This record gives sequence, structure tokens and C-alpha cells, in this order.
Amino acid sequence: MDLSKMIQTVKQHPRYPKMGMIASHLGVVRETSLKGGTVTGIEIEFDEDAIERIISNTKQKPGIVEVMIETSSGRLNVGDDIMAVVVGGDTREHVFPALIEAVDMIKREGASKSEIRN
Repeated sequence: MDLSKMIQTVKQHPRYPKMGMIASHLGVVRETSLKGGTVTGIEIEFDEDAIERIISNTKQKPGIVEVMIETSSGRLNVGDDIMAVVVGGDTREHVFPALIEAVDMIKREGASKSEIRN
């Protein structure tokens, strides 16, 4: 995953002049579980159909011009990139909520994961 490359791709969009903001999210594997305790990694799978649906739905939101999502499936170790999301749109009032909703939807509807503990 290369956020810089993703952002450069968004900047090539024909409607780039309409954008006033590009926001991004890079999820990484952390060593501490939300429930407490230490993990050494995760096993994660993404539903590509759900990811495409999330991209399509996010692009329909007011002010949103472009959405890109990249994911890593399989066994990931602490520090590995899990997913990158880039949203380009007109204003922060549109872009930030769209980014947050896309990330939340991926976690809720587009991914299944389990933690790996020692």
C-alpha cells in the first residue's frame, strides 16, 4: 500500500479541480487488542464485493469526487498495513464524514478478522 501513490491517482481524476480536500486512512496492525492483552498479528479477509459496494456508496455522497480502497488479506504481523482509504471531495464537511463512514463500513461489512496471540 502506498498512500502517496493513491493520492496522486486521485489527483489525476478528471474532476480534480472540484476537490478542495483529500483525506486518507492507513490502518495498521497494533500489538494491543481492544480488549486488552498483547497480540502478535491478525488473520484478516476482505469481501471484495462489499469493498466495491462501499466505494460506490461513498462516491454517491454529496461533495465526494473519488474514493480508493486498498486492502491486505491473510496473516499480518504487528506493524503491517491492513487497509488504506483515500477520499477526495469538495470540503472537509463532506470528506471527513465520508472517510469515517467508509472505514467503519469496511470493518463492519467488508472484513472478518481474528487476533493471533502468543
